[in-house]
Amino acid sequence: MKSICFLIFGLTMIAHPGWLTNMVEAQKIASEKHQPILLNFSGSDWCGPCIRMEKDFFEAASFKAYAAEHLVLLNADFPRNKKNKLAENQLKHNEKLAEQYNNEGKFPLTLLLDAEGKVLKRWEGCPDTNPETFIKEIAVFTGSSN
Repeated sequence: MKSICFLIFGLTMIAHPGWLTNMVEAQKIASEKHQPILLNFSGSDWCGPCIRMEKDFFEAASFKAYAAEHLVLLNADFPRNKKNKLAENQLKHNEKLAEQYNNEGKFPLTLLLDAEGKVLKRWEGCPDTNPETFIKEIAVFTGSSN
């Protein structure tokens, strides 16, 4: 069972390098590192704004560098294509996160949370800005000057 979980976790990390898929793990790391969690709800294979958010923001070198130092990244993906189907336990986990943080089903929805899961900031849709401005909005909560 451990090897199956590791394989699923490993495949997920290949699809979203640096992004976790488990809230408990994200909260543990956030607490240890005194960093907030950036939780992103995405529809990676059907949601145009989600794909744009990934490409224009999360893959930007400036965001990757900032996130590596200041954030714990957590992705809750809801793919629709059969080939991208999530493991049942991951789907249930993501649905539980959606019940708590995204009960309106907004995509993309990005939340900045503290280590206990309290929402600090919320972005609906793909921000109408650039990665550097997005980082500045996050930096207000991380205590970093960016």
